[in-house]
Amino acid sequence: MDITYRPMTIDDYEQAYDLWIKCQNGLNDKDDSREGIDVYLKRNPNTSFVAICDNKVVGVILCGHDGRRGIIHHTAVSPDHRRYGIGSGLVEHALAALKEEGMNKVLLVAFKKNVAGNAFWESQGFITREDLNYRNKALTEMIRIDPDYTRE
Repeated sequence: MDITYRPMTIDDYEQAYDLWIKCQNGLNDKDDSREGIDVYLKRNPNTSFVAICDNKVVGVILCGHDGRRGIIHHTAVSPDHRRYGIGSGLVEHALAALKEEGMNKVLLVAFKKNVAGNAFWESQGFITREDLNYRNKALTEMIRIDPDYTRE
């Protein structure tokens, strides 16, 4: 399988979005809209990547930083292309880009029910922090795109 990796651009949005929906990445109508992703990519132009096979996006990692910490968001690999090292390749590219931009640490949030995803992140060396509470507060009303998220 011939896989190439390159930085994600807004032109990849439709294919990446379809992949995120297929993989139930916990999207909302504001942050994950084309406009929301465009803003994110403009702020972080060098740290998000796509994996391409036969001119099609088969993997994506949305990654950036706030100037202090790297942050990995929606990472997905097409179910038909799993177990070929694509996820690891995306993580490798994103971490190298974060390091190049001076980041020393990276964080991510994964749904507890996402057993396969959590096993993947552990295999990549990410640990679960039991000493923290994740909290958020919406500043505007958002609609969950996948309200029936039930991945086991």
